[in-house]
Amino acid sequence: MSGHGTPIPMTSRPCGPLNGIANVPGDKSISHRALILGALAIGETRITGLLEGEDVLDTAKAMRAFGAEVTDHGGGEWSVHGVGVGGFAEPENVIDCGNSGTGVRLIMGCMATSDITATFTGDASLNKRPMARVTDPIALFGAQSVGRSGGRLPMTIVGAAEPMPVRYTVPMPSAQVKSAVLLAALNAPGKSVVIEKEATRDHTERMLQGFGAELTVEQTDEGRVITLTGQPELKAQTIVVPRDPSSAAFPVCAAIITPGSDVLIPNIGLNPTRAGLFTTLREMGADLTYENEREEGGEPVADLRAKFSPDLKGIEVDPARAASMIDEYPVLSVVAAFAAGDTVMKGVKELRVKESDRIDAMAKGLRANGVTVDEGEDWWVVKGLGHGNVPGGGTCASQLDHRIAMSFMILGMATQKPVSVDDGSPIATSFPIFEPLMAELGAQLVRSNA
Repeated sequence: MSGHGTPIPMTSRPCGPLNGIANVPGDKSISHRALILGALAIGETRITGLLEGEDVLDTAKAMRAFGAEVTDHGGGEWSVHGVGVGGFAEPENVIDCGNSGTGVRLIMGCMATSDITATFTGDASLNKRPMARVTDPIALFGAQSVGRSGGRLPMTIVGAAEPMPVRYTVPMPSAQVKSAVLLAALNAPGKSVVIEKEATRDHTERMLQGFGAELTVEQTDEGRVITLTGQPELKAQTIVVPRDPSSAAFPVCAAIITPGSDVLIPNIGLNPTRAGLFTTLREMGADLTYENEREEGGEPVADLRAKFSPDLKGIEVDPARAASMIDEYPVLSVVAAFAAGDTVMKGVKELRVKESDRIDAMAKGLRANGVTVDEGEDWWVVKGLGHGNVPGGGTCASQLDHRIAMSFMILGMATQKPVSVDDGSPIATSFPIFEPLMAELGAQLVRSNA
């Protein structure tokens, strides 16, 4: 599937029990960062388990364009010969980041303090997304940016010839913005400080330390204060990418709502800044357990076992948890449709500026399938109908958003009538094996343009 080509209408039909082992792809966030930091290190970084979705492959192409040697050895095994901090070459062509907000924002950050110029673009969805949240802080280092109105792509970044260290408070909970500033700080002299009032996923901090950067984190009255000493020599690493909790969310949630299901999802990263969905599902009464808990490459990992849970209850999700599950709210809203009572989700305005306006997209699709949804600028409420009572039968717009498309495919597995999406092609950006993996468990997904 391609998120850039001909639309692929898809339909999910109500199915029998889902059973088996779901080997989901590698973590997307860690895959992006492994390629980028490998390109900024000296020597050969070896990566195992890299997610080979379109978003990550676009980041690999970008690192090649900046002068790193990136090699695919097959089977998720990759190597990166880095150019060192400050060693990026000026790319000859426009950098196309496809559908990836993470990719483009992190790459903008890591080239912003080098004396080079680069132009970035993306697909129709990415070119609508706000970039000022990154271009504003990198301007403090001395970088300049020129883009379309509203700070949108295509955009040209002129890196700072003589970057200065900065002290920056991230205005919204965003791991992408925090990470872009930290990557820019790598090639600035002295100590740069990034402050986040609300903790977000910390893969960048963990990986920077693993590559040898001098980085400290402390909790103060200001918030979480990250101090990075610039211009280090990063040393190549061997990285084993854990499997993606955001991808695991789909077979987990499918098993929870589909009668008779029992699915094991092994080797899932359970970084506390990413595992909010699983905590929330347990609070709703889901039969979800962690097995074989361990640590791999500095990240907590476990095998997840998800079973059909007929007595789900609607809850008010703790708003403080939003940053740790921001990408999982769409599929959580699907589970909420099968719970008894209201599921209230607050403090989620970031969903409005993802690959799509995810609150709007999910609300419209759920309503088309007989579920009542109330919404505001930074909150929404799904009025659950209980197990077996969700009508289905609707067609939903995926809005070029992989998580919207997959969420409605999960919905259709337990509704009374099939559920369709107008375009399932964006799924390939993050979960290229979604269809065969779910089919092997017992799902009935069909491409309806055949």
